[in-house]
Amino acid sequence: MEQNTNRPVRRANYRNASPTKKRRTFSSSSFNSGFKNNQRGNHKNRPHSDGKFSNFKTGYRNRSNSGRNGARKIPTFDPSQFINTNPIETNEEVYVPKHKFTDFGLERKLVTAVLNNKLTSPSPIQDQIIPLILEGRDVIGLAQTGTGKTAAFLLPLIHKTLKEYSRQTLILTPTRELALQIQEELRKFTVGNKIYSTVCVGGTNIRPQIQGLRRKNHFIIGTPGRVLDLIERGHLKPQYLRTVVLDEADRMLDMGFIHDMRKILEDIPSDHETLFFSATMSKDIEKLVNDFLNDPVTISVRKKDVTNSIFQDVVRYHHHDKFKTLTDLLVGEEFKRVLIFGAMKHSVEKLSQELNSAGIKSDAIHGNKSHGQRQAALKRFKSGNARVLVATDVAARGIHVDNVSHVINYDLPNTFEDYVHRIGRTGRGKEKGTALTFIQNT
Repeated sequence: MEQNTNRPVRRANYRNASPTKKRRTFSSSSFNSGFKNNQRGNHKNRPHSDGKFSNFKTGYRNRSNSGRNGARKIPTFDPSQFINTNPIETNEEVYVPKHKFTDFGLERKLVTAVLNNKLTSPSPIQDQIIPLILEGRDVIGLAQTGTGKTAAFLLPLIHKTLKEYSRQTLILTPTRELALQIQEELRKFTVGNKIYSTVCVGGTNIRPQIQGLRRKNHFIIGTPGRVLDLIERGHLKPQYLRTVVLDEADRMLDMGFIHDMRKILEDIPSDHETLFFSATMSKDIEKLVNDFLNDPVTISVRKKDVTNSIFQDVVRYHHHDKFKTLTDLLVGEEFKRVLIFGAMKHSVEKLSQELNSAGIKSDAIHGNKSHGQRQAALKRFKSGNARVLVATDVAARGIHVDNVSHVINYDLPNTFEDYVHRIGRTGRGKEKGTALTFIQNT
């Protein structure tokens, strides 16, 4: 019998799943094996499996493997291995925190700020890492976005700063947007406490950042290239840093910051505390950890803890109907706030324009847009003025938006790690989300 292709997605009854007793989750073995088999440095451009995805096409088969000249890298992501479209029914495992926020011994005014920001109980990574940071341990946090890792390191560091007002912390991030997000969260927890911070990022005027460093700062948040530049110019004094946080370290390595990161860490006194956060652990990251962390404690939020809040499926399309397949999906009422990932800057911009022409309010963020343009687009997306945001992987690193109902991989991610980072934009905290990946029919 000929298969009905009127609906592009094979809809599982995920909308009818009970939110309290049983729900659809995915076999953790496939994600664990994918994590091991797809660490950077071990990628091979191998044929895809002989399963039902074996003949899919990416639309970029003859492109150069250089990401810097505008061409797309050859994907090593194998959908047949990581997207489980036949989930099994299992009892949901709910993490039970060992602590309340009042149990950590945090300053009373900090606890009040936490509760005022509607954080009722610690997430798994907060519950496990906050006590370690308070003890002064070096920490490796293996966690994806949306797990509460920013508050996991900010809260104990704010507490230490309130106890020791001369304390200074450096937070390294891969992008400007993420640096600003961290500063925004820092301000939420330090209202009225005279905790000062400055953001030092590339792509913007360096003079205001130099002026900012001349004032008292407890937290310096920046991208590795700009931070190293300011150190070499003598405006940022590494000898005064007590703690260094490397947030989304795997992304910083992907973006070519490894040498800058090493030089920064080499300039900082050896008795500093290092907090290291990454969604994945590659050989390069392991070497960095071994070289610069002192007897670290590793806390890993298991894949299942994160992915059980995200329903994953594929969308089959014919090459000439790809855009129509997308718009047919987006008219659905359940697609309330949608983040779409594209492969290249020009294709992301074009897709956003086409969606607007089709009557679907959309914005785009990518490397060809200025910092101000990206911030304006993100603001419209957060406010609901744009229901859809189309982004490249790099530009999306600073996106921390609640209640993203769907992530759509309109173009395939390059690697499993990219897939993990993408889908982590939905299903954040206690929310449920859906991740759909477009696969071309042969």
